[in-house]
Amino acid sequence: MQDTSINASFRDDLIEALRRTPKSISPKWFYDERGSDLFEAITALPEYYPTRTEATLLARIAPELAAGIPDGAALVEFGSGASAKTRILLDAAPQLSAYVPMDISVEALDAAARRINADYPALEVWPVAGDFTHPISLPDEVAGRPTVGFFPGSTIGNFGRDGAEVFLRTVRTLLGERASLIIGADIVKDRATLERAYDDAAGVTAAFNLNLLERANREAGADFDLDAFAHRAVWNEALERIEMHLVSLKPQVVRIAGQAFLFGEGETLHTENSHKFTEAGFEALAAAAGWRLGRSWISPAPEFAVFVLNPP
Repeated sequence: MQDTSINASFRDDLIEALRRTPKSISPKWFYDERGSDLFEAITALPEYYPTRTEATLLARIAPELAAGIPDGAALVEFGSGASAKTRILLDAAPQLSAYVPMDISVEALDAAARRINADYPALEVWPVAGDFTHPISLPDEVAGRPTVGFFPGSTIGNFGRDGAEVFLRTVRTLLGERASLIIGADIVKDRATLERAYDDAAGVTAAFNLNLLERANREAGADFDLDAFAHRAVWNEALERIEMHLVSLKPQVVRIAGQAFLFGEGETLHTENSHKFTEAGFEALAAAAGWRLGRSWISPAPEFAVFVLNPP
């Protein structure tokens, strides 16, 4: 059963996105059930290094991460998806008493919560469905426990600088003044490696991007012609980010909820940014949001970092 409130929010965001110049929309709307499945497929692609590189790094440093997790703590994961990397921490830190996965995709969240429940029967699992970029509350069941945030996957890179700072401030308020945050962030590297990672030869990332339009047709009453758009991924060196776009292949009109929106040939709907970081740049971002960089680990090439942020 679809959540009609989410459908309405998606429709409203999409209409606002198409009114902008240039047109752009939040990547959070990628993650319906099919989008979540496609993203999991992306993480297994040979070109897409972030997931396997981060997982390898997490497995290596897991004992050090676990040593900083208090007894009886609740692990709070933002954008949990399939919770695959979470298991690395759960296995290394049996002192955790609860796991709070947060995700906008109800289907992905429910499936992951069931799997974690089955595989870790001593662990309390309290899933929270919703948009963690907006005000959200922890479940009452974990009130009073120490909390550790977990935000892997370099999803922090999907925010702009201001948005990332706001998010980190929001997380600090949500988790509590004494909480820590374990966060993964991709590192700046050469253009070819980055662009291949977001434009794979098999076309899975293209399907993931185009699925946004398919979702818009199904849930928001739009009439996008999927054959009239193409996927584009490009490295913006000045802003240190990969940009994903859906490019209109011809002049066309798209209608949503009785409103018409014109696309010129070559005009794009900007669907995602994936900012990359330097260690110094990330430390400065964390400090601006009220955190102190506690520890950092950076993998061998293709470089990926895991940071632990602590209270100042």
